Amino acid sequence: MKIVCEKEKLLRGINSVVRGVPSKTTMPILEGILIQTNQKELKLTTYDLELGIEYIIECEVEEEGNTVVNATMFSEIIRKLPDTEIKIEINESNLLVIECEGSLYKLSTMNAEEFPELPKINIENSIETEQSILKNMIRKTIFAVSMEENRPIFTGCLFEVRNNTLNVVAVDGFRMGWTSNFLDKKTNDFKAVIPGKTLNEVNKIILDSFENIKIGVAKNQAVFEMYNCKIVTRLLDGEFLNYESVIPSSYETRIKVNKSNLQNCFERISLISSSSIEKEKKYPVKMSIDVGKLLISCTNQSGDAKEEIYLETEGKTLEIGVNPKYFLDALRVIEDEEIYISFGSNISPCIIKSTDEELRKYVYMILPIRMKEE
Repeated sequence: MKIVCEKEKLLRGINSVVRGVPSKTTMPILEGILIQTNQKELKLTTYDLELGIEYIIECEVEEEGNTVVNATMFSEIIRKLPDTEIKIEINESNLLVIECEGSLYKLSTMNAEEFPELPKINIENSIETEQSILKNMIRKTIFAVSMEENRPIFTGCLFEVRNNTLNVVAVDGFRMGWTSNFLDKKTNDFKAVIPGKTLNEVNKIILDSFENIKIGVAKNQAVFEMYNCKIVTRLLDGEFLNYESVIPSSYETRIKVNKSNLQNCFERISLISSSSIEKEKKYPVKMSIDVGKLLISCTNQSGDAKEEIYLETEGKTLEIGVNPKYFLDALRVIEDEEIYISFGSNISPCIIKSTDEELRKYVYMILPIRMKEE
């Protein structure tokens, strides 16, 4: 194998595929990047047996060949080389030789035939959308994915296509994030739960661009395909929450608030509340809603804080305890200037919605925290 490639192209490919290298494994071959060439392309592949990533780079191929090289060592060397052409070849001792200006490195290699093949997916259903749209939908939901492995189905996001609309939903038992987007092309209805780990990596790889990405699903696998990159992942098994049925259809209290003002209040009050982050159930932030105003307060061993906002209110007065982090996670990804927050009672979920649901379709549901009697 002998190739010449621009550093920028090579590094972009390496940065994409290293996300498929496992942090811990008993199989040394999985710690490597599979390097394959044809007449004019270089293909890089990584696979941790759950998530696999392929990236194709156009380059000058003088001699074809395949090998596997340690991903960490290879990526760090390429990253630190000068910004110019890099020559890579396999020598007679089966070492990977990397040359760039005055730099010369030789790395041991592994047998490419031992590298496991990525699953071949017989796509049953698929959709296409702009990369920027998918990136935004993941950003608006991924923070609500569960970190608890005792309910594996909630460690992923539900991708549901229904009536030509893509719904992406995340739930962790304390909150829910749901966003949707209409699809331009007619497609079949289907559901798939994609691991949060995969979506985090997909979001780092895809661009904030109008270029399309294709998402294909089969019985237990999914694939994300772009111009020069393919990401293969397993799907999560199990029954996902019937998310629409848990969203309250009515409210007793509702406020209309400037999103940035509310976010700033929560940011400031979190300086007090975050010092007791492990004791949030003991020391929640209290939201007190009265006619025309909202008082947000927190008291714990670190001190006390109060924030007051004048706003539009409907319905009854209310006091409710909430986790400020959950509110901030949602507020930080909302782009609207104004939002509705509705409440049933002090033990019912809070619902955050756009004031214009036709233009911006999202819902955030946050469970309250029971406050100690004062």
